[in-house]
Parts: sequence; structure tokens; C-alpha cells
Amino acid sequence: MTARLDEAAVAYEVNTAHIPTEPVDLADVVTVPLTLTLQPPESYPTPVAALLQRAHHRLLTGGWCSGALVDADGARCMLGAIRAEARGDSGLEASAASVLLDAIRRNFGGVDSVPSSNDAHGSARVPLHMLDRAAGLADARCL
Repeated sequence: MTARLDEAAVAYEVNTAHIPTEPVDLADVVTVPLTLTLQPPESYPTPVAALLQRAHHRLLTGGWCSGALVDADGARCMLGAIRAEARGDSGLEASAASVLLDAIRRNFGGVDSVPSSNDAHGSARVPLHMLDRAAGLADARCL
């Protein structure tokens, strides 16, 4: 098989050697923004929904971790992001955590706690989705 592939590669080079080509400058082809900034979306009007939305944005921009509220790099788990965005308001934090747990249970059934759900995932994809769903749920409940 290797001999046939080598033979085909040589045949391709011979058959295409007469075609004039001009090198492509990737700067002319690839255009991307020099800096990527993620702006937070317009905030929900209710306090718990707005808190959950800010926590979602914090995880999106600051990083997600499992096994700790905050890791050495400053990344946070779902509860750590809620706590940081609650800015000391324990009642608001508790309400947000309760709505988040409800949203998680609606999707995954019998989950014991927000931290256990956070630590059950290997990437930020599901925790981010759950925070977003919880923000929508809190807004629907006018919380």
C-alpha cells in the first residue's frame, strides 16, 4: 500500500508540475479581529435572573473549574461565580443557587447540589448552559 501511495504522489507531482501557481499570502485570506472582547448581554430586569446572567458571563470570560469555588488561575465553579457576582448579598446568592439547582434537576433529575453537578462535568459547556437556563427560569418567575 505504501508503494502505491508513493507512486500516486509522484504521478500527481508530474501531472501538476506545468500548472503555474502563485504563493498565497495568508494575511490576504484570513481576517479576524485583533482582540476579542465579549460584551455582557443586556441584563435581565429581575435581580436573581440578572445575577445568574452575570455569573454566566463571569464563567465565560474568567474560566470554569471543578473541585473548588476558585482555582489558582482565578477560574470559578458555578457556585463560585454566583458568590462573586452576589457581592456579599447572601439572600440573593441563596435564591440564585436555589433556582440554578431547580434548573439542573429539570434537566438531569436527582442531583444533590450545585457543586456536585458542577464537578460531574469535564468542561464548561454544560455548567454554562445551566446558568443560562437558570437565568431564563428566574426571569420567568419574576425573581
